[in-house]
Amino acid sequence: MTTGTALRLPPGILGMVTTAITDVVDARWLMAYAAGLGETAGRCYDTLAAAGPLAHPLFAVCYEWPALVALRQRVTGDDLARLSVHATHDLVIERLPRDGDRVTTTARMVAVERRRTGTLVVARLTTVDADGRVLTTTDYGLVFRGVDTPETGRIADPLPRPVVRARDILWSEHVELPAGIAHVYTECARIWNPIHTDAAVARAAGLPAIILHGTATLALAVSRVVTRELGGDVTGVRGVAARFTGFVRLPSAITVHGRGRQATTIAFDAVGADGSSVLGEGVLSI
Repeated sequence: MTTGTALRLPPGILGMVTTAITDVVDARWLMAYAAGLGETAGRCYDTLAAAGPLAHPLFAVCYEWPALVALRQRVTGDDLARLSVHATHDLVIERLPRDGDRVTTTARMVAVERRRTGTLVVARLTTVDADGRVLTTTDYGLVFRGVDTPETGRIADPLPRPVVRARDILWSEHVELPAGIAHVYTECARIWNPIHTDAAVARAAGLPAIILHGTATLALAVSRVVTRELGGDVTGVRGVAARFTGFVRLPSAITVHGRGRQATTIAFDAVGADGSSVLGEGVLSI
């Protein structure tokens, strides 16, 4: 990439789709993801249960990742990919994945928008089981920092997102984040992005140090919401949405805030160790 050259996404990316990618969810993967988040509930590790260990509500990010990487490579290649950061996440759950599920994920670029800091692209990740029934659908928003786009548009309506009025803080949960948590999460989730584990790559991408995965920050927050609001029962979770509003450096800590429950929605957010926002407009649907 030539220094001083204006950075632009290529034309024609709206509607671009990847070849479907198939994987198999197994007990080892489900348990590893739970362990990477520090889950302690026995149900997360119960291989004697008929359906195997219970999946975390954010487990979908694990089998979605290869399809997202494939789409990102088609859209930008390596040069621009390093300038992207996870900005928004909207997940709809039809059914939690189970041990033995054969899952197939397709990624499609459904929106391109100019933002003050660059360009927001939204990839829709749709995953079906072996019978073709939808398990999960995610709108995964990426901002390419300092990158312009020759075109904008949207080819699919946004996923339904409940409008929740965040109340005053009703409860808070402090979460310590040790230096190695990003490395553990990378291996347990099978999500490999070197800005989370390689200081040299993070520095080359313009970051001050390695940062925690956005999906890890969100999953840790969701765990606290489920514990405080649902008594630890994840089986009724039907959706999760949030904006990523700040980087989480390591080692560090976050504090998750419960912001009130209204009918079938629970509002939450999270701040970093310095009190600045790292997760905003969090909504858990039940």
